Amino acid sequence: MSPLGAVVFDTDGVLLATADRHAAAWKETFDGCLDRWGERLGQRPPPFDAVHDYRELVDGRSRLDGVRAFLTARSLDLPPGTPGDPPGCDTVYAVAARKEKIFSEAVWAEGVEAFDDVRPALELLREMKVGCAAVSASRHARTLLRAADLSDLFGALVDGRDVEALALAGKPDPALFLEAADRLGVGPERTAVVEDALVGVEAGRRGRFHLVVGLDRGRDPHRADSLRAHGAHLVLPDLGGLPAALDGRGP
Repeated sequence: MSPLGAVVFDTDGVLLATADRHAAAWKETFDGCLDRWGERLGQRPPPFDAVHDYRELVDGRSRLDGVRAFLTARSLDLPPGTPGDPPGCDTVYAVAARKEKIFSEAVWAEGVEAFDDVRPALELLREMKVGCAAVSASRHARTLLRAADLSDLFGALVDGRDVEALALAGKPDPALFLEAADRLGVGPERTAVVEDALVGVEAGRRGRFHLVVGLDRGRDPHRADSLRAHGAHLVLPDLGGLPAALDGRGP
């Protein structure tokens, strides 16, 4: 049995191979609005970079927080709007709805898959009597995990609907992770967090979780350094080494 009682996993990029689709949806969302926004600035802002901007500005954040971060980075200001705004470019809520629409259409057209290492790792953690929870700022997380045939392996899930209902702060605030650990009945001092986003590992460190694991599936040494700088105690290339790490036998 592991000395840790629980693991809280981020969903996109850690469990599900959806990060590239999120990045593409963000790029289509923002780039499609740049001409209109450029009229206000007198010049067209630089396009969204699906690697750098995705990692630095939107990865791991809620849609609204991602929109706000990008607008700030491009010295743009939009009125907040309201939750009922249709997809568009004129308010923060409208841009967030635009991204939601683009991403949803792509996922439902193409389907979603879990990474190959996910189910074996989760099944081994179950054998080790370690509780597992998934967190996501997306309202689709529950449906996507079910579609990937992973729902049965989690004792708790905190998703975008919970974020709205409970008014949980987004990452880098640790509220999502703390809520998930609480639902498993384990405190952060006996819980590990697994994240691939910089704001996610920062949230894990802020929440004083016993172990914060940064996942670097691209095996990029610069990315690994960034994950450590933001709070990861350990960086792994996949989930295959996670059970041993939790048992004190890993790197």
